Amino acid sequence: MTEFHDDESLDPVDEGKSKTQIKREMDALQEMGKRLLALKPDQLAKLELTDKLRLALAEASRHTARGALKRHMSFVGKLMRDQDIEQIQTYLDLFDSSSAAHNQHFHQIERWRDRLLTGRADELELFMLAYPDADRQHLRQLVRQAAREVEQNKPPAAARKLFKAIRVLADNAKGL
Repeated sequence: MTEFHDDESLDPVDEGKSKTQIKREMDALQEMGKRLLALKPDQLAKLELTDKLRLALAEASRHTARGALKRHMSFVGKLMRDQDIEQIQTYLDLFDSSSAAHNQHFHQIERWRDRLLTGRADELELFMLAYPDADRQHLRQLVRQAAREVEQNKPPAAARKLFKAIRVLADNAKGL
């Protein structure tokens, strides 16, 4: 007599998805892998990825033939299944200028810059509370330079430097 086991680990994974749906999901993971390749090494280092995926992403640049690169990206997509996709997607959205997360982050930095450029001490204090690692003296210096540039009708170089400094602080605070 033949015994039948209800061991789910032996059954193929069937979540009720069609082949088309599975293919779409794999294509989406491969596309996310391509977006990961576009990141700078220091940005990529901040993500929690498996060592296999990190190695595969590093090796992707070695593949120059179209077919080889396509196979390798398929492999990257397969490795992406073991990752925290939501975390990666959120991280990638911060660098995608068409995403709402990126726009919100960018506008927040612009608002801080504009508030600091008013020159009011209470705005600087609020900023220091939000970003305690900020260099108060450097920020004050940039605000004074920006005010001088406006008076002299010069290009807003100091305001740009202030924006950059705020962006670095905001990115570090978010862990970017």
